[in-house]
Amino acid sequence: MDYGKFRYLQKKKVQESKKHQTQVMVKEVKLGARTSEHDVDFKINHIRRFIDKKHRVKVSVFFRGREITHPEIGKELLNRVYEKVEDVASLETPQPRMEGRNMSILVVPR
Repeated sequence: MDYGKFRYLQKKKVQESKKHQTQVMVKEVKLGARTSEHDVDFKINHIRRFIDKKHRVKVSVFFRGREITHPEIGKELLNRVYEKVEDVASLETPQPRMEGRNMSILVVPR
């Protein structure tokens, strides 16, 4: 067998294997620490839509200025969001994760 034919067949195998892969999307929904209740409900509808499409959703709360001194507000907000989507999704990590000025959770479809 010549080397050119071998490389051609290898390339075809790789292309064929890529056809059968599925890519998991991670969507992100950002909330502020002082986001109003109506706006949170609006974002929850977006989260539900993403979950229905089998996407993973990262819910982030960002802190501005001195809001960072009250991380319990962000934790409470993330817990409220999770309680409202609990029927269609589950948490990947049990505790919210603090990443700089952002606190986030990862919600995955059931």
